[in-house]
Amino acid sequence: MTQRKADLLIAIISMAWGTSYLLMKLGLNGIEPFSLITLRFGIAFVITIIIFFKRVIKVDSTTISYSALIGLILFGVFTAIMYGLKTTTVSSAGFLTSTTVIFVPILQSLITREMPKLPIIAGVLVIIAGIGLLTIGDSFVIESGSILCLFGAFLYAVHIIATNYFTHKTDSLQLGIFQLGFAALYGLIFSFIFETPSLPSTTIEWAAVLGLALVCSGFGFVVQPIAQKFTTPERTGMLFALEPVFSALFGFIFLQEILQLQGYIGAILVLYGVGVSSIKKKENSCKVLNKNNALNEH
Repeated sequence: MTQRKADLLIAIISMAWGTSYLLMKLGLNGIEPFSLITLRFGIAFVITIIIFFKRVIKVDSTTISYSALIGLILFGVFTAIMYGLKTTTVSSAGFLTSTTVIFVPILQSLITREMPKLPIIAGVLVIIAGIGLLTIGDSFVIESGSILCLFGAFLYAVHIIATNYFTHKTDSLQLGIFQLGFAALYGLIFSFIFETPSLPSTTIEWAAVLGLALVCSGFGFVVQPIAQKFTTPERTGMLFALEPVFSALFGFIFLQEILQLQGYIGAILVLYGVGVSSIKKKENSCKVLNKNNALNEH
C-alpha cells in the first residue's frame, strides 16, 4: 500500500467517525457512558471476529498484550470525552477534543527528538484556526469538564502514536480487532462497578448503537492500524482533523443544521490545513516509505 492510499483510507475513517455525532442525536442520551462503550466496542468486536475468524484465530501473545494496551488507551479516550461532555458545552468539547492534531506532532517530536517539518507546523496552525471557527460559538467558556475533554484528546494522540509503533511489530488487522474486545471488556468491568448495566430501549437507540459499532468502531478502528502502517503519526493526526468537517456536513444533510459563516470558513481552513501538511519533497516521501518497509522486514 502506498502512503497516498493509506492517507485516503484515514480520510474515509474520519468521514465515518463524522457520522457518530449524527448517530448520537438519534437517541443515545439514555445510555450510561460505560454501557455505551461496552455495547459499541463489544458488538464491533464480535462482528469482526466472525468476519476475520481465520486471521484472528492465529493471534499470538504479543499481539494480545499490545491490543490490551491500546484498548485501554481507547477506553480512556472515550471515558474522558463522554464524562467531559456532561459538564461542558458541546462547542467547548468539540474544540478541545480536536486538539489531538496538536498533541500528535508534539509527542512525536519528543519521541524522535526532531522538530516537525515546516509543512506540518503550518498545517497544525491553520487547522487549529479552522477547528476554532468551526466549533466555537459565542458562548465558549472553559468549564469543569473541559479538562477531561483535553485529556481525552491527549490520550487519543497517544493512541495514534502507539498504534503506529505496534503495527510495525505485529499483525495490524489482529491488533485492530482485539483492541475493540479489550475496550469492551474494560467498559463492562467499569459498568458493573459504577453503573447499572443497561441496553437501548427503543429501535432508534439500537439503530444508533449498531451504527456506532459497525461504522465508527468496526470499520474505523480496524482499518486505522492497517492504514497507519504506511503513513506517519503526524499525517494521521492531520487527517483526523477532518472529522468535525464531516460532522457539520452530515448535520446539514440529515438534520438541516446550518453553520454560521465562521463555521464554513473554519471548514475550508481545516481542509486547506490538511492540504498544506501534505506538501513535501519527493525524496521525503520515499524516505518515509523506505523506513516503513524496513520496519516491516523486521
